[in-house]
Amino acid sequence: MNRNGNTYTFIYASVMVIIVAAILSFTAITLKPFQERNVEIEKKQNILSAINIEVTSEEAEDVYAQRITDSYTINSKGERTDGNAFTIDLKKEQSKPLEKRQLPIFEADLGDEGIKYVIPLRGAGLWGPIWGYISLNDDFETVYGAIFDHASETPGLGAEIVTDAFQDNFKGKKIYNNSGEFVSLIVAKAGENAPEQHKVDAISGGTITSKGLQDMLYDDLSSYKNFFNTKK
Repeated sequence: MNRNGNTYTFIYASVMVIIVAAILSFTAITLKPFQERNVEIEKKQNILSAINIEVTSEEAEDVYAQRITDSYTINSKGERTDGNAFTIDLKKEQSKPLEKRQLPIFEADLGDEGIKYVIPLRGAGLWGPIWGYISLNDDFETVYGAIFDHASETPGLGAEIVTDAFQDNFKGKKIYNNSGEFVSLIVAKAGENAPEQHKVDAISGGTITSKGLQDMLYDDLSSYKNFFNTKK
């Protein structure tokens, strides 16, 4: 057995592993600010999409600064807190009891169309998390716009929540009934009876994702009820 040869091979392999690890670590550290920047820009694009403004990544910063005039967090009583709405981790907040959560809100000034209130959302689909943003008029009951996304829903089925055809159905729907009670929105499958003002048609073949989205809307929006009622 050639021990010297084996030793050389072992040392060479070890050195190469260290070098490759160092290169990968350096690359990750170097790219991290760019990745974080891309996430920030995408988030601003999504918030703007919820108020029906579509922009490119190059336009996002300026339009966001023009349209989003305030952002803050509240508690379950509807009182302002000291959190940063933009950096709030919804997954982390949702793991807390409601009375300990910080709930983000983004206010958008659309000129003649008034002030809109954007609420971030996070829930569970069929295969993984789903999320999005929904905006309300200043009556705090009428949906102005909505955008949704997912991690791993089935293409052609649950993944259709990202399409304009689905999201546009939320515009003009009401989250309060005629008696002033919070009811959220109903993502109804074919044949399911529901009041038209609260009803959005579910995705054909994507029942579980649709119901997950319905649960997400109810759970997240209900957390803001005290804020809505105070404002109303």
